[in-house]
Amino acid sequence: MKRVTIYDVAKEAGVSLATVSRVINGSNVVKGPTREKVQAAVDKLGYKPNAIAQGLALQKSTTIGLIVPEASFTYTGQIINGLIDVAKIYNYNIMLHTITAGITDLGSVIEEIIKSHVDGVILYNNKQSAPEIEELSRYNIPIVVIGNKIKGDNICSVYIDIEKAIYELSTKYLEEKKDNIAILEDRKNVYFSKAMVAGAEKAFAAKGKKFSGFLEIPSENRTSYSFLSSWMKEHKYDVLIANRDSQAMAAVNAARENGIKVPEEMEIVCVIDTKYNSMMRPQISSFSIPAYDLGAVSMRVMTKMLQNDSESDKMIELSYLFTPRQTTNN
Repeated sequence: MKRVTIYDVAKEAGVSLATVSRVINGSNVVKGPTREKVQAAVDKLGYKPNAIAQGLALQKSTTIGLIVPEASFTYTGQIINGLIDVAKIYNYNIMLHTITAGITDLGSVIEEIIKSHVDGVILYNNKQSAPEIEELSRYNIPIVVIGNKIKGDNICSVYIDIEKAIYELSTKYLEEKKDNIAILEDRKNVYFSKAMVAGAEKAFAAKGKKFSGFLEIPSENRTSYSFLSSWMKEHKYDVLIANRDSQAMAAVNAARENGIKVPEEMEIVCVIDTKYNSMMRPQISSFSIPAYDLGAVSMRVMTKMLQNDSESDKMIELSYLFTPRQTTNN
């Protein structure tokens, strides 16, 4: 089947190419009857404007750059789904860029994005990469950061308050007289680790105590499991809190191997909820975080920024829900 072009539309409507271009690009110059004639020709022929050519006419690419760390794909899958669904509604294309530790970094990806002339950038930022984000903002590109709170003239954030979540959880356990609480370091997510520790410190301080349960994984240990399997030979906690599901699973296995009963002798909690938490035995208690909504809201915020909506919120906090399963007593 022959591909319908803008020339075919112009011929069918009996107008110039410039007139057709103005109509499909949303110009108000073309009057009602002519606009209707062009639209009728578009509908009849089934013409689909080329997104790149249309973007050039508007000085826009109709493309949003999305940056995610490769290591977080299990969690970010739902974020990406929500983002893409909203992008389709507003006729935006998504250009995915991944950051791989030791191979690609945020700086090199930003350089590639600038060259591609995207309209905006959405970044799942699980590290405190403020300098790189500030570099990107200097190009006057709208930026939406998913995951943590970063302020800026051309920057919006959509996030879950992890510090508050851990503060509330720690407070609950402290009120149950369980103050031997450990938080396991996540080397792949420095920002979340710091937020988790800050939440615990705040809860302990409110009870007149000092939190000292941060478990820093030594550099010689490549995995959480290799560290915990040895560490738990001599250490046991009322509660151990991990960020990722894989870390919580490692903690459950290490506890079992060292004769520590879960949850009777030690409770284990995971911050990020994935489908694997409920598939594990015992099922891991975790926070239900609306990953799909994080993506959907972020894309909607981006469309508002591109429309110069000055009333759009700069920082949007979404809610979470603690989901108790078999690794906690309640």
